[in-house]
Amino acid sequence: MREKFLVPLFLFIILGLLLVGINQDLLVSGQNWGLLSAGILIIALAFFYWGFEQGRASPREIALIAVLGALAAVGRVSFAALPTVQPTTFIVIVSGFVFGPRAGFMVGSTAGLVSNFFLGQGPWTPWQMFAWGLAGASAGLLKIICPGIKTRGLSVFNFFWGYFFGLVMNLWFWTAFIQPLTWQSFVAVYAAGLWFDTFHAAGNVVFYLVFGAGFTKILQRFRRKLKISIIEA
Repeated sequence: MREKFLVPLFLFIILGLLLVGINQDLLVSGQNWGLLSAGILIIALAFFYWGFEQGRASPREIALIAVLGALAAVGRVSFAALPTVQPTTFIVIVSGFVFGPRAGFMVGSTAGLVSNFFLGQGPWTPWQMFAWGLAGASAGLLKIICPGIKTRGLSVFNFFWGYFFGLVMNLWFWTAFIQPLTWQSFVAVYAAGLWFDTFHAAGNVVFYLVFGAGFTKILQRFRRKLKISIIEA
């Protein structure tokens, strides 16, 4: 049951940060809201990792999540020459869809952290971890809500996440570098990156249509084996 509330909780955190930034009358003058928002995300990530550590994940499940996170990270590094066009989001979404919200979040956040060891760590890292983690968690929640969803629905979902990932990252840029924090300035920031988000969304759909069916079958086979090993244990 806790996994079902994960996505609404994180969406609430994002919405709260956005509203706090816009309502400047409630802010203390000179406050570094980019640093504050990053701190809130780091705390949220720490709580989720702590919750995963306290869970009942088997060693094989942990190893599988680590492998999928590394695979998603390699996909991002390999396509670094093509900004925003990479298979990372697609891999994270399929992982969450097959293994559930908790595993999906772990795969996504791990991919963001590991890939930045090669591409460069910075204040954007917690936001990327959060965005990809949320992509995996929401895919797991989608499977719970719509277990019969087919290729067309998942293609739309992948397309949507190209723009929502951009929304999260633009929110980071907006709080960190833009003054004043207003709806107008946020719309300007988001509009400036709209082409990159479109390429990201289109790339997600292409990767899913080409590799989605085969990759999903492979992960479902691993999931069945994982369940058998848990029962035997």
